[in-house]
Amino acid sequence: MRSSRRQFIQCAAAVAATGGIPSVHTSATRAESRSALERPGIGAIGMKYQGSVITHKAKAHGNVVALADVDSLILGKAKAEFGGKAGTFEDYREMLERDDVDVVMIGSPDHWHTKMAVDALRAGKDVYVEKPLTLTIDEGKLLVEVAKQTGRVLQVGSWQRSDSCFRLAVELVRQGRLGKLQRVDVVLDKHPTGGPFQAPPVPKHLNWNSWQGQTPDVPYIPERCHYTFRWWLEYSGGKMTDWGAHHLDIAQWAIDSLPVEVEGRAKFPTVEDGYNVPIDYGATYKYENGVVMTVSDTGRNGILLTGSKGRIFVNRGSISGKPVDELATNPLPREKFQVYSHDNLKRPERSGKLDAIVNHMGNFFDCVATRKLPISDVESQHRSVSTCHIGNISMRLGRKLKWDPVREQFVGDKEADGMLKREQRKGFEIA
Repeated sequence: MRSSRRQFIQCAAAVAATGGIPSVHTSATRAESRSALERPGIGAIGMKYQGSVITHKAKAHGNVVALADVDSLILGKAKAEFGGKAGTFEDYREMLERDDVDVVMIGSPDHWHTKMAVDALRAGKDVYVEKPLTLTIDEGKLLVEVAKQTGRVLQVGSWQRSDSCFRLAVELVRQGRLGKLQRVDVVLDKHPTGGPFQAPPVPKHLNWNSWQGQTPDVPYIPERCHYTFRWWLEYSGGKMTDWGAHHLDIAQWAIDSLPVEVEGRAKFPTVEDGYNVPIDYGATYKYENGVVMTVSDTGRNGILLTGSKGRIFVNRGSISGKPVDELATNPLPREKFQVYSHDNLKRPERSGKLDAIVNHMGNFFDCVATRKLPISDVESQHRSVSTCHIGNISMRLGRKLKWDPVREQFVGDKEADGMLKREQRKGFEIA
């Protein structure tokens, strides 16, 4: 796109949506039978940065009654931060037994998301769980089934779906403003490198055994924990699931199809006791409907969507391209973007992480009240993060893979199928 034609739009003016997915019916519980004037009780698990962020946003809709974390130092700070009245727990399962907890916020490290969500759903709670939803594809299959069986509402923290920039980009594609979508190019970021790291004694305030959960029991290294867990494949999927759970989700939302082939490429570090995510990485996907999507770690972070009649670029804070410019004379009909079940058109449009989470959390609590599917529902988010996972599997195997999105298996590749799940440490199995 030539700079003379490029127009950057502040995304607070983006178009919103309405939807028509059938509502979820559940048996009567305290959450459904509660008076309309009574605020739901909020329990939060994992109180380091993002867990604290989403719990603050949830406070607008309910009362924080319980907090859980395996780091007593973080738990103590969270108790003070949220008024000092909430009950505190090292074992989140004890928190789930409380009758006054109606909804659960999950901000734990990635390898705990599925087990905590499954346990909360089965305890009769509605759940807001951070992205990426799962550590493996088989975890996602289980979580989808548990959500259906329990009838609970589950919203994933893929808040870019509630950001007006990304929302507008998908609307433009879905309403034909780019013509037939042909190609999507996604740029994430480079991975950090580091190591070898030292293994000091485990801090007294941290239950390292519980923090590790299902993953192999290894000596404590501070860089394995808290924010930097993302750069260890034992606990996460690196940028492919960290950023990819956002950008690949938006791309796939626009593509409106599922991948059938992936070819990943990566160079892995060899530093012992150091970060083990790729130094360089990328992938090319082919979709059932013919769209090609590329993922790269080099370039301008964001998503370029190319169609037969034009293209647009979107990232956090901006959206540009001729189809965007043309909205000035040919605006989108807001009410025609029917992609999910419930949309509160009275809520102002927002962009940027902290503001967009306001709408994302609002959508969750709207759906808790109406029993409808939220904008980042379990099925769509399982499919989005599965796309990230198959890319990572292809990178690790170093070859092109065929994917069957109906059976959710690789085609003719037993080694790749063996990576759809991981061995889980005794006592922390997800069942």
